[in-house]
Amino acid sequence: MSDNVIKAFEAECHAEVNAQGQDKDLKALAQEFYNQSARHKYTYHFSWMGRPIIQLPQDMMAMQELIWRIKPDLVIECGIAHGGSIIYYASLLELQGHGEVLGIDRDIRAHNREAIESHPMIKRISMIEGSSLDPAVVEQVRQAAAGKKVIVVLDSNHTHEHVLEELRLYAPLVSLDSYCVVMDTVVEDMPADAFPDRPWGPGDNPKTAVWAYLKENADFEIDQHMQDKLLITVAADGYLRRVR
Repeated sequence: MSDNVIKAFEAECHAEVNAQGQDKDLKALAQEFYNQSARHKYTYHFSWMGRPIIQLPQDMMAMQELIWRIKPDLVIECGIAHGGSIIYYASLLELQGHGEVLGIDRDIRAHNREAIESHPMIKRISMIEGSSLDPAVVEQVRQAAAGKKVIVVLDSNHTHEHVLEELRLYAPLVSLDSYCVVMDTVVEDMPADAFPDRPWGPGDNPKTAVWAYLKENADFEIDQHMQDKLLITVAADGYLRRVR
């Protein structure tokens, strides 16, 4: 396939993504799908290499694209849960033959730790148990990230206050033209009664934290093309590319 054919295909895709991003009915339909499927815990039903991943397949495809293009030395994720996502990132780095994953969680439950530590991808994974806002944890992460090409993923406590502070602490570790990906910004666009037992909801969530952070920091911009491409995503306004 000639370069001209490839470039024509890429240009066509780019134009189609822009068009679907302007399609208000399609975007509303995508949001309605997410809201309805969330009632059945749709994102809980997928796994990666044997571990629950608790993510939309669309967002994991986006992360694959970013990791392949950026080829990071280190992927930092706040929030481990069952470990599926850090194992996923580690497997992508394994395919590239380079890079490590650092997962942070305030409570790594024993059965999850055992499953992660016995997994073949553990060779590219390290974990820190503690709050992502603990100064000692932050210092450990800063030392691990020093001099490296870094992607950051924020997926722990989803309150505005917590995510905004995570952004202030971890986004500066992101390399130029790399990404800080803020998961679960979708909370802002879901029904107010969607999280009756959680401290977050519309008006107090990762998306409001992103908006606040971008007002105080000009180093990042929202990758609108990414969310227009995905349509169904938990991270609308959350794919933040470092531009300076």
